[in-house]
Amino acid sequence: MTGDAAAPLSHRVPDLGALELLLAVARHGSLGRAARDIGVSQPAASSRIRSMERQLGVALLDRSPRGSRLTDAGALVTDWARRIVEAAEAFDAGAQALRDRRDSRLRVAASMTIAEYLLPGWLIALRAERPDTAVSLLAGNSAVVATRLLTGEADLGFVEGLTVPEGLDGTVIAHDRLVVVVAPSHAWARRRTPLTPRELAATPLVLREQGSGTRQVLDAALAAHGGLAQPLLELSSTTAVKGAAQSGAGPCVLSELALGEELSARRLVKVPLAGVRLRRQLRAVWPSGHRPAGPARDLLALTGRDSRAAY
Repeated sequence: MTGDAAAPLSHRVPDLGALELLLAVARHGSLGRAARDIGVSQPAASSRIRSMERQLGVALLDRSPRGSRLTDAGALVTDWARRIVEAAEAFDAGAQALRDRRDSRLRVAASMTIAEYLLPGWLIALRAERPDTAVSLLAGNSAVVATRLLTGEADLGFVEGLTVPEGLDGTVIAHDRLVVVVAPSHAWARRRTPLTPRELAATPLVLREQGSGTRQVLDAALAAHGGLAQPLLELSSTTAVKGAAQSGAGPCVLSELALGEELSARRLVKVPLAGVRLRRQLRAVWPSGHRPAGPARDLLALTGRDSRAAY
């Protein structure tokens, strides 16, 4: 065995339950009272003590009608057991403190559509389940979300891109559609035939910035149709893109989740598109090998109860 290799614990080391029973016998001077103290039957307690004696290879108790007395070896083992149990209690208290600290806060990073249109409802539901957990939300595009998770700035992320970013694990929580919209005054608002992918690709659009999930999906969908024309505008938020389109700047492509109010009020008009599917998966993501725990796990579970984004 090398100097830096740790030796495994001997198979002769009793488990904590057996050590706690021995300490109870030492306190009460009776195997029966010790059994009641720790909540087991006397036969079970007697069997456990005998098993521990065989394991250690020494007698621990002298048994008599008047009770059970520790042997000299039993008294020595009891002293060792007390230190082990106290150390285990300190370990357990420390682990609980770590869990309490973890559970006291939750840092979420989410791409813009999810942050604006889905997360508020999930966080309200989480608040009802975990009122003592302080939640912070960091919004950004999918690339920013990945960076925040990988640098430890966030505990759980949500992205809208085509794939799980490198270094992360994830799960699909919903699906989303992208749609083409224009101001009512735009010529496309009066079209009688659907747009073709080539027409859309050749038209300067008001677009989200590179790195956003919306842009990734659009770039991939139109790559076989000539690729996107030079953007009319590149903007870093869904709200800004909608505002530019409503002002008549030009067509835009956005998540249907983000357009409900504008479409209902006819501030924007949906333009039919044929020949290409602008559908994407919405994912929860986290650093590889670190499955969400505590509040992050609970928030992830809540996303499965909300079907508004599932088409």
